[in-house]
Amino acid sequence: MKTKQNIDSRIQNTKLQHVPFSMIRNTNRSDRRVLTSPVVHPCDNIALSTLLPSLITLSNAISNFQHSSFPCNKRNARIAIRLTRLLQPFLHEIRDHHSGLADPATLSLSELHLTFQKLLFLLEDLTRKGAKLYMLMESDRVATQFRVISRSVATALDVFPFGSVEISEETKEHVLLLNEQARRARLEFEQEDKRVVVSVVSGLTRFENRVPPGEGDLKWVLEYIGVKKWSECNKEVKFLEGEIGFECLKNEEKGKMVFLSSLMGFMSYCRCVVIEDVDCEESNKKINVRESSVESEVSLSLTFLNSDDFRCPISLELMSDPVTIETGHTYDRSSILKWFSSGNLMCPKTGKRLSSTEMVPNLVLRRLIQQHCYTNGISIPFVDSSHRNREITRTVEPGSVAAEGAMRMLASFLNGMIENGSGEEKNRGAFEIRLLSKTSIFSRSCLVEAGLAPLLLKLLSSSDSLTQENAAAALLNLSKCAKSRSVMVEKWGLELIIDVLRKGLKIEASQHVAAVLFYLSAEYGNLIGEEPEAIPSLIRLIKDGSYRSKKNGLVAIFGLLKHPENHRRVLEGGAVSSLVDILKGCEKEDLITDSLAILATLAERSEGMLAILHGEALHVAVEILSCSTSRVGKEHCVALLLSLSLHGGEDVVAYLVKRTSLMGSLYSQLSEGTSRASKKASALIRVLHDFYERRSSGFKASVIPQEQFIHVR
Repeated sequence: MKTKQNIDSRIQNTKLQHVPFSMIRNTNRSDRRVLTSPVVHPCDNIALSTLLPSLITLSNAISNFQHSSFPCNKRNARIAIRLTRLLQPFLHEIRDHHSGLADPATLSLSELHLTFQKLLFLLEDLTRKGAKLYMLMESDRVATQFRVISRSVATALDVFPFGSVEISEETKEHVLLLNEQARRARLEFEQEDKRVVVSVVSGLTRFENRVPPGEGDLKWVLEYIGVKKWSECNKEVKFLEGEIGFECLKNEEKGKMVFLSSLMGFMSYCRCVVIEDVDCEESNKKINVRESSVESEVSLSLTFLNSDDFRCPISLELMSDPVTIETGHTYDRSSILKWFSSGNLMCPKTGKRLSSTEMVPNLVLRRLIQQHCYTNGISIPFVDSSHRNREITRTVEPGSVAAEGAMRMLASFLNGMIENGSGEEKNRGAFEIRLLSKTSIFSRSCLVEAGLAPLLLKLLSSSDSLTQENAAAALLNLSKCAKSRSVMVEKWGLELIIDVLRKGLKIEASQHVAAVLFYLSAEYGNLIGEEPEAIPSLIRLIKDGSYRSKKNGLVAIFGLLKHPENHRRVLEGGAVSSLVDILKGCEKEDLITDSLAILATLAERSEGMLAILHGEALHVAVEILSCSTSRVGKEHCVALLLSLSLHGGEDVVAYLVKRTSLMGSLYSQLSEGTSRASKKASALIRVLHDFYERRSSGFKASVIPQEQFIHVR
């Protein structure tokens, strides 16, 4: 006991030294999957002066977990941390007194380094935010890893040549004692963990049978794993949702998806039913539901990510299977394979010669592309149909029987909360629906079937701004479900929506209902247009000045223009001048693209063409075609110019012929533009050339050289 106290005292008095070392990976990287160990084995000829400081740095990092809270394997973690701490004086003594050691000693320390890396990864996973329930349910597997780590420490110490290395007898004696303890340590599935796991399984079984679990049992589980706040519970849901997304990318057994979906249903139910107050983690106040996490609710809105980063630098198309080569640059697999097969053994972006053509799948980027496509209503470009089918199935069907039961009972619970609750409870219910309706098609279907759409419509008339905003955002998500749309236009629902659009208590509520009108426009566009305040209110929203107002107003108007009756209404509302203002003064590429799409649609009719020409959009469109970086924007721009040249008379064509830079832009669309842009550009080139042929005496021959003309068949 006295010797042990001396060792403990030496640990406390040892100055921690954090030595930066490149072979230790950054273990806090968000792209490391939980319970994975991308360890780096020290090279065979590593210098002791490099190995020992790195080993001490690792032991310090592990020791820093001694005061951490673990959701499970509490005893096993404490034993592993204590073992590491007790080895620190041994490592310091070797570093301070031995400049060189025999190969067996280096081998022993290298194996210890590898084991410490694994232990550090495991401790980080145990304390990872959002992964507490998952780690609890993997307690048996985690206990096994602790046991393997402990035995690995013992094995590493077995080969250390104590006889040929001069260290104090006290240190040697205690290292040998620690070696024996590591070998015999009983690191097993802890009994308390077992009881809580059984309680979770029992709750999932009750979900499967559509029987609500006891609230006390659910609270006990949350308290055990350390989930006390709404924000912590929400992180658990988000983590599980992310894991489900990753599993969907893999073509493996369905059991893991069922397991994860069940846990997500469990935590979603707890978040709404068990946690009483919604907190903001940063300030511990009532959450502001206009936080950035809800920005993805409008399916046609851009995220803050640059969508150009999702395109392959070679093909310029959205990547379906992004892979990273040794330079760190990412390409679509099919494109880079064609590049390599053509004999190009260099990086297309940097020109650097490659020593290897090895490609590493970039799963994180692939997931981001998947989310981008889902958020923006873009067809997901996955190369294999089996993955596409799995992705569709994941959102349309419940991941498990337990997840289905939890969602249906939760929908019923929310119905009662909104219908019979206080004002604060109604707001909370609308907020929870807002979140749940974002997760999957199945969730939206359950909420609609539970009769929540009419209740949310009533909340649009609330005098509380947050309640109105939450209800509008929830309706936006539910409007993506076809079954909800008929409900929304009946029983004065359309009038309530347009009333919020016109005079919402907060601009955010008006933005949300504008997006609702976009989803309703496919089936009820003419009915919406007949409402006197609908289109004028959308045009006012475009003039609001904020990005989100303009975006949602533009997509709603574009949806309404699919019904010919609304063309006149949009023109009478003065939309053209607002659209031209966006083209002239906006720096957001997507807003310019949306404005061009609307103008191109309006230009297909004579009254629209006249309004556009009167609004001086012609020269602006020519300038945008030459400088825009958006392929879709250029497509709409060419379509607009073609319509104006066909219906606007000779003055329009004559103006376009005089713009010498236009021909270069049009020819570039033949090879670089979209398929539709290429056809439109070819048609416009013919119009301009025919005009030149008829009036050649009035223009210089160099404007449109004959050999550049392409006939349209």
